[in-house]
Amino acid sequence: MEAVVIYWSKTGNTEKAARAIRDGLEAGGAKVDLRTAEEAGDVDYFDYELVCVGFPSYQWSPPKAVTRLLKEKHREYGRQGRVQLNAPPVEGTQALIFCTYSGPHTGIDEAIPAGKYAGQFFEHLGIGVIDEWYVVGEYHGDEEASTRGCLGDIRGRPTEEDLRRLRERATSLARRLGGGGAR
Repeated sequence: MEAVVIYWSKTGNTEKAARAIRDGLEAGGAKVDLRTAEEAGDVDYFDYELVCVGFPSYQWSPPKAVTRLLKEKHREYGRQGRVQLNAPPVEGTQALIFCTYSGPHTGIDEAIPAGKYAGQFFEHLGIGVIDEWYVVGEYHGDEEASTRGCLGDIRGRPTEEDLRRLRERATSLARRLGGGGAR
C-alpha cells in the first residue's frame, strides 16, 4: 500500500501527529510519502491508496495554506473532469483527515467543522473519507487557554502517550487496508 501524509503545522503539534501517523503506517507495511502542504502541490491523490491530510483548527477552519492546497487540487481535478455530479465513488483511493486542536471554549466541537470541511474536497472527487482523527494539542502562547479551557491542563499535548496511540491506530489502519505486516 502507498500512502501520502500531507500536513501543515505552525507550533509543531500537527507535525508530531503527522510523523506518528507516518511511522504507524510504515509499521503496518505501507510505503509513505510525508509532505508539508507547501510541498504537496504536485501530489496526485489518485497515485495513493491512502491520502492523509492534517492541520490545526483555526476558528473552526483549516489554516490558509491547507485551504489553498485543497482548493487548488479541487480546481485541477475539476479541469480534468474528475469532479462529477453525485460524486461517484472512486476505487483504490481513500482519505484520512487528522486535525489538532486546543478547543479552550467548546473542545472538539471547535475542530470538527474544520475536519468536515477538508473532507468535502475528497468526497467531491469520490474519494471516501474513512476516518477523522482529532488530536489535542497545547495552545502555545496562551497559558490560560492551555490550563483553564474546557479540556483542562493540555500543556505538553500531544504527549508521547498520545503519539503512541496515533502510531497504533495508523498501524492498524494500514494493516486493515492491505499494507501487510511489519517491515
